[in-house]
Amino acid sequence: MSEMGPPSLRVGVIGAGRVGAVLAAALRKAGHEVVAASGVSDASRERAEALLPAVPLLQPQEVAQRADLLLISVPDDELAPLVAGLDFPGALGARIVVHTSGAQGLAVLSPVVEAGGVPLAIHPAMTFSGTDADLPRLSGCPFAVTAMPDHRMVADALVLDIGGEPFTLDEADRTQYHAALAHGSNHLVTLVAQAAELLRRIDVDDPGRLLRPLLEAALDNALERGDKALTGPVGRGDAGTLTRHLAMLDALAADGVAGDIPPTYRALALATARRAGSRGALTPIQIDAVLGVLDPPGVAGPSDTTEPPAPGEPR
Repeated sequence: MSEMGPPSLRVGVIGAGRVGAVLAAALRKAGHEVVAASGVSDASRERAEALLPAVPLLQPQEVAQRADLLLISVPDDELAPLVAGLDFPGALGARIVVHTSGAQGLAVLSPVVEAGGVPLAIHPAMTFSGTDADLPRLSGCPFAVTAMPDHRMVADALVLDIGGEPFTLDEADRTQYHAALAHGSNHLVTLVAQAAELLRRIDVDDPGRLLRPLLEAALDNALERGDKALTGPVGRGDAGTLTRHLAMLDALAADGVAGDIPPTYRALALATARRAGSRGALTPIQIDAVLGVLDPPGVAGPSDTTEPPAPGEPR
């Protein structure tokens, strides 16, 4: 990390959660000294003991005072109050303060700028388990970097030390970037869990054995081909199959089972149908039949606030 001056920095981490503890461990592996950490929950403390053995657990202000490089990895809504509550020394000098929020940029670190420090926002495009299994996954992981022009080399060097690959992300684009990643990864977890629940209810003991090859192929195809990778009843215009799916799911929900699945299925099938219709993958007759099942006229739904579509067009 020659661009940052000393070959080894004193690293402090506020928020020894799944991300913070792993990134601090990666920096330690790169030759930096992790001098302090903070963690509130029992899980954070246990994680720090496992990934950062012998590192003292202190209050956030004490962590900040000991570190040359302060890594802040807390939930998004806690970031601004935490930063505002830290008493950065007036002669902060070249101290580096970096947060890992995907949705926020440098504005939240304005107290660091006022104190003469180096503010950085880096976000790894990866999901974390909070164990040492995450460390090899950091190799080549893309990191969204937002930094002032004079600090860009510092940010890139930090990401490279962690093992990742930095790319520049403008401050104004961070919310859209983070929404894209959260929508793709977080909601994928919900979809997989819902699919597995339905399979378990018909006595499939290992849903993963059925779902893994299907989902891995779907993911690969979608990343390569986008909407053109669509298969299944919506992609074929099978309104009858969709009707049976929804009737079965609604019956389960009426019995108090898997009540969150029917609205999820409807919303995603409707979005899928509209995207398929907009690129001409379905005939006007097919799209009308599919939308008639998923978004029947007179039923409150997302399209009720929009102008009715022309015949054969997505609603």
